[in-house]
Amino acid sequence: AGLMVLLLSLVGCAPVISKQVRSEASEDLSLREVLVSPEHYEGKVVIWSGTILEAKNTPEGTLLKVLQKPADFQDRPKYTDVSEGRFLALERRYLDPAIYAEGREVTVAGKIVGKQTLPQGDIEYTYPLLEVKDLHLWRERSPDAYYAYPYYGYPYFYSHWGWRYGWWW
Repeated sequence: AGLMVLLLSLVGCAPVISKQVRSEASEDLSLREVLVSPEHYEGKVVIWSGTILEAKNTPEGTLLKVLQKPADFQDRPKYTDVSEGRFLALERRYLDPAIYAEGREVTVAGKIVGKQTLPQGDIEYTYPLLEVKDLHLWRERSPDAYYAYPYYGYPYFYSHWGWRYGWWW
């Protein structure tokens, strides 16, 4: 029974991008490098994670505008303010923008097919454009997932003997 639990827990920690696509990817190629010269990296496959800023349906498919975030061991975007920039991901099939909505987290494996310049406020921003090979939409995080403990010091508490661990003191 213990072995079964261990195997199931390992399956739950597996990366979300298929092995086939992962084998094609240049895992060490960062968005920061590609932003300097997207055309130089055309044809390369990358795996990037981030938060959706916008989903727009076009005649070519659904275009996702994504704010890149560093990924954890499962390829899920980390809950952080750190980012290397933005990228566009074109999924050839129709995705519902109500589901692939602003603020949702995604992991995208895609082939770099060029760049696209779009307005961002008062400036023009050049985005690397990926053609999606594999896409994973993450479940929304529960509100308490952002806090490690319910209150300061948990699981320790302060008694008249000082800081103690657990509730049995």
